[in-house]
Amino acid sequence: MQKYVCVPCGYVYDPADGDPNNGIDPGTPFEDLPEDWVCPVCGVDKSLFEPES
Repeated sequence: MQKYVCVPCGYVYDPADGDPNNGIDPGTPFEDLPEDWVCPVCGVDKSLFEPES
């Protein structure tokens, strides 16, 4: 599964890990994250993430 990087802070969302501290189970693709999910490090929304190259 594709990893996504937060442009402002560099946090990497890895679908294999999810974001369990914020209720996102491991195995959740970035595309399936809730619309109101934000970066757990800097708080920006999903629109400021890019696929990891």
